[in-house]
Amino acid sequence: MKQYVVKTVQIPSGETIAYRECGQGNDVVVLVHGNMSSSVHFQTTMEKLENDFKVYAVDLRGFGDSSYLQELNSLRDFALDIEEWARVTGLNQFTLVGWSTGGGVVLEMAADLPNQVKKVILLDSVGIKGYPMFKKGPDYQPILTQPITTKEDIKVDLVQVVPILMAYANKDKAMLKAIWNAVIYNKVQPNESDYDLYLDAMIKQRNLVDVDYSLVHFNMTYDVSLAGQGSGRIDLIKCPVVILHGTTDMVVPFAYALEMKTAFGDRATLIPLEGIGHSCVTDDLELFVSTLKANLN
Repeated sequence: MKQYVVKTVQIPSGETIAYRECGQGNDVVVLVHGNMSSSVHFQTTMEKLENDFKVYAVDLRGFGDSSYLQELNSLRDFALDIEEWARVTGLNQFTLVGWSTGGGVVLEMAADLPNQVKKVILLDSVGIKGYPMFKKGPDYQPILTQPITTKEDIKVDLVQVVPILMAYANKDKAMLKAIWNAVIYNKVQPNESDYDLYLDAMIKQRNLVDVDYSLVHFNMTYDVSLAGQGSGRIDLIKCPVVILHGTTDMVVPFAYALEMKTAFGDRATLIPLEGIGHSCVTDDLELFVSTLKANLN
């Protein structure tokens, strides 16, 4: 995997946003990563795009080499950071590509910047009504009648949160690798050297509870979710939306993509990635890149 130099800029809030860039040309693509990751996870994608596009991959606040001065309470908080980064960097018009949690971030950006965002491409994105969490029973299975909505409850979740926080604190790469192999890299795993870079990036995350809380409360529709009333900000998104989603995704099931398509109607195109899981970048990089390029032009 080709590695790209990390650059940083300070935005007006005082936070520092780290990013990688490559390529040249008028067509600008901004890649936004998901939870438990960073811009490092997009380096193989950057390498495939750099001959045809000007490409940026950012580290969200509290991830990778970006700062974490203030806690976050919504995916829009992440979006506002990247909007400021785009202004400071001098980007005018661009296509946004968001993976998983990053999908929600780029949708919020598209709502804020209708004249700058040309298109949104979602990769195995969080659903338009968020990603609920539930209390767990004695068998550690979710109790679907008891949603979790507070940071206090999220931070003590013994299944989805505590093991990851402990792995981060102990720099336990073996634990993180076991988690990713079970549900994300369950089809194809990166080569050993790339995987180690990804694990190093995971351990840099400092905002896990903020992210989970933000995912629980994310809802751009007018509907009420388990966490509350939606923002209705979906109507502020004017650009085309392309939904790329693995049909065998174990993290964000394909049903979320169908719900996203229904919410956007004719404004969105749904492209199922047959047999692909939550990491299209590793499951089938060539299929992913060819599909992505076809929708970037």
